[in-house]
Amino acid sequence: MRHPNCAPWLFDGPPDAVRPTDGYPSAVLFDRDGTLVADVPYNGDPARVEPMPTAREAVDAVRARGVRIGVVSNQSGVARGLLTYRQVAAVRQRVDELLGPFGVWAVCPHGPDDGCGCRKPAPGLVPAACARLGVPVERTVVIGDTEADVAAARAAGARGVLVPTPTTLPEETERAEATAPDLLTAVRLVLDSVPGLVTGEP
Repeated sequence: MRHPNCAPWLFDGPPDAVRPTDGYPSAVLFDRDGTLVADVPYNGDPARVEPMPTAREAVDAVRARGVRIGVVSNQSGVARGLLTYRQVAAVRQRVDELLGPFGVWAVCPHGPDDGCGCRKPAPGLVPAACARLGVPVERTVVIGDTEADVAAARAAGARGVLVPTPTTLPEETERAEATAPDLLTAVRLVLDSVPGLVTGEP
């Protein structure tokens, strides 16, 4: 059954003063749990937010190139009655405090059975975030730790980079178009403009 309100939650950050030069993507969108911060299931407590290794360096490296940044995150704890809007917003604020502000947060508050179009691996969060950032989807890269992240990127017409964690399934890693051992390496891969990764070419 379709959820009565299937739109994602969008949180806008401060506008960016600079734009990327040629050779860089227009935007990089990061998954939250397991990518930017440690995965604490259904976390609504800002005190439990802990950045992943190299997360600050990785995000700063993207900002330094003038590339727009955002977060795309499934938060089914809302649909399950385990999280509120205020808790999601509070955790978002804490991540911004630790890693610096993101231009947009696109959050899916729906559950797996709600039939929305924004819960990854569905593509909805990616174009929603890109629209708020004012960037083309085809010049955007999504970085995450699960196949759902890269599948959402692919379905939206963006490119994806998988950063596996101990909970990432081996077959997900094998199927990924591009992988990196940690977040900073993933960002370097993106910023080095590997042929075909950000151009939209096959």
